[in-house]
Amino acid sequence: MRVLLIEDNEDDAYLVQETLNERQEPRCDLEWTDRLRRGLKRLAEGRFDVVLLDLSLPDSQGLETFDRLQAQAHGVPLVVLTGLDDEAMAVQAVRKGAQDYLVKGRLVPDLLVRALRYAVERKQVEAALRLSEARLAEAQRMAHIGNWEWDLLTNRVWCSDETYRIFGLHPTGVEMTYDDFLTYVHPDDRGGVRTVIETATRDRQPYEHEYRIVRPDGTERTVRGHGETRLDDTGRPVRVVGTIQDITEKKQAEKALQESEAQLRQAQKMESIGRLAGGIAHDFNNLLTVINSYSAMLLGDIDFDSPLRKGIEQIKEAGHRAALLTRQLLAFSRQQVLEPKVLDLNAVVSTSSKLLRRLIGEDIELVICADPSLGRVKADPGQIEQVIMNLAVNARDAMPKGGQLTIETRNIELGEASPLKPASVEPGRYVMLAVSDTGCGMDAETQARIFEPFFTTKELGKGTGLGLSMVYGIVKQSGGYIWVSSELGKGTSFTIYLPQVDDPSELLEPAPVPDLAGRGSETILLVEDDEMVRVLTRTILQMRGYTLLEARNAKEAIHLAEEHNEPIHLLLTDTVMPGLSGPELAERVASARPDMKVLYMSGYTDKVIALNAGRDLRTVFLQKPFTPEALARKVREVLDSPGPRAA
Repeated sequence: MRVLLIEDNEDDAYLVQETLNERQEPRCDLEWTDRLRRGLKRLAEGRFDVVLLDLSLPDSQGLETFDRLQAQAHGVPLVVLTGLDDEAMAVQAVRKGAQDYLVKGRLVPDLLVRALRYAVERKQVEAALRLSEARLAEAQRMAHIGNWEWDLLTNRVWCSDETYRIFGLHPTGVEMTYDDFLTYVHPDDRGGVRTVIETATRDRQPYEHEYRIVRPDGTERTVRGHGETRLDDTGRPVRVVGTIQDITEKKQAEKALQESEAQLRQAQKMESIGRLAGGIAHDFNNLLTVINSYSAMLLGDIDFDSPLRKGIEQIKEAGHRAALLTRQLLAFSRQQVLEPKVLDLNAVVSTSSKLLRRLIGEDIELVICADPSLGRVKADPGQIEQVIMNLAVNARDAMPKGGQLTIETRNIELGEASPLKPASVEPGRYVMLAVSDTGCGMDAETQARIFEPFFTTKELGKGTGLGLSMVYGIVKQSGGYIWVSSELGKGTSFTIYLPQVDDPSELLEPAPVPDLAGRGSETILLVEDDEMVRVLTRTILQMRGYTLLEARNAKEAIHLAEEHNEPIHLLLTDTVMPGLSGPELAERVASARPDMKVLYMSGYTDKVIALNAGRDLRTVFLQKPFTPEALARKVREVLDSPGPRAA
C-alpha cells in the first residue's frame, strides 16, 4: 500500500513511519512531505493508494487544506491527522468526504493500518457504486426508464434522475409528494391512475398501467408505470416501489405502423374493387353499345308521330344514364383514357369557382386560398374540374344549414423523414389541393368506406355512391394521393397531392370539332370477340359505304390480313380479346400492312393501353359505349389523319 503523508512535524512523521513499520501485513510504503504544495505535486506525479493529511500546515490551515487536496485527489482516499484540540474540525472534514480521521498521540499500529486499509476499501466500494449508479442511470436514460419509491408513512416520493427528466423536471432541488406526482398526470387519466395505484397498494398486488403526463412546458408524454408494495415485519404496507417508462415514441411508431397497415389494407381492398368494377364496366359497355346504337338507329328510321317513339327514346335515355355510371366505374378503376396537360391548378380552381358559387348556394361561403407561387401538375383538366365539382357538391350536401367551403392550394415538399408525410406517399415535390367544409362530418366507419363504389350515406335515390369513387380513380390515375380527415359535427377535409412538374403550363383551348361526313368507301378489318357488338359495328359502317372484313379474334384477323389481295385501309379492333390484345395484333400485321391505320375500341383501357403510352391514344381510341355517329366520325377522323399509320 503506497501512502503519502503530508505533515510538517518531523517527529509526528517519524512516529507514523515507525508505527507502520511494526506491521508486516499489509506492507506500507510511506512517502513524506512537509508542505501542501509539495504534497499536491507528488500526488499529481505518482500513484498513491491513500493520503494521510495534517490539516495545519505552514502553507495551508484548517478545512481549506482538506478542500484544496480533495479537489486534486482524483479519487484517492483521504485520512485526516489531527491534534486533540482539533478533533471537531476533523469531524467536519469527514462530513466533507474524508474517509476517517486519526488523533495524534493515540496512534497504534492496528488502528493506523486498519484506518488506512478501510479507507482504501471504502473508496473502492464507493467508486464501484458510483460506476454502477452511472451505468444504471445511463441504461435508464437510453431506455427512458426511471425508478421511484413512495413512502406511505410520510407521503414522500423519491425519484431517480431519469424519472425527473421524464416529467420534464430538473433532478436537483425538487421534492415530490404523492399528491405532487398526481398533478403531473393528465387530468383525463388522473382518476384511473389513482384508482390503479391505491387498489394495488390495498390488495398488496403489483400493477402495470399506461397513462399520459403533462410536463411543465405543456407537452404531453405517454408513460407505462409499474409498481409493487413493500410490507414491514407486521405485514403493514409501508412503501411502494416501481418504475416509469416514457413510451411516447414507441406509441407513435405503433400508431404509424397501424396507419400504414390500414392504408395498405385499404389500398388492396380498393384495388380489388377496382378490378371488379372495371370488369363489370367492360361487360356493361359492350351491352350498352348495342342498346344505345340500335335505339339511335331506330329513332332515325321511325316517324316522330309513331306511338313507339317515346318508348325507344326512354330506352336510349336509360342507356345514356347507364353509360354515365359505367364511365364513373371506369374512372374509379383507373381504366379511362385521360388527356393530361401541364396545368396551373390555381387556374383550374379559378375557372371552377365561377360555377361553384352558383352550385353551392348563397348560404355557403366559398373561400379560396391559392398559393401564388404554386407549382405545375400534369393531369387532365376536365377530370380535375370534375374532382373539384364532386367534392364541392358533397360539401354542400354536408352543410344543409349553410357554412364555409374552403379550397386551398399549396406547394408541399416531403422528405423521407418529414413529419407531414403520410406513410403511403412517396417522398418528393407535390402540389396540394384541399377541399374542406364545416359540415356534419363523418365517423371512422364511414371514412373507411367513403371511396368505395355505390357506398353512400345519402337517402335512397339521392345519389349513386360513385362520385367519390370517381374522384379517387382520377387522382390515382393522375399519379396522386387522396385521403379524408373528418370529425363528427366539425366538418370534413379532402386532401389531394399531385406530383409537381417543371414544364410550363399548356394553354387550355377547346379542341376544334372537325366537320366530318362520317361516310367512306375504304376497306376496314373489324376484329371484335363480342358477336352483338361486331354485328352492330359492321351494320353501322356498311350503311355508310365501307367494305368490312370481319374477324372474331386475332388469329382470324391475321389470316385475313395475309390472304386479302386488296388494300386494307383501317384495322378497327377491340382492345382486350382472348389470345393477342388489340395493340399486339396491330404490331403483328404492321409488317404486312405498313399503310394500314389502326383504331382501338374498348369498354375499358386496361393495362394493354399502358403498354402503348408513347402513342397518342386520344386520337386512335374509341370508348364504348359509342353511338353510330361517334363510330362513323372517329373512323373517318383516323382514315383522314396524316401519316402512314395512326398507331
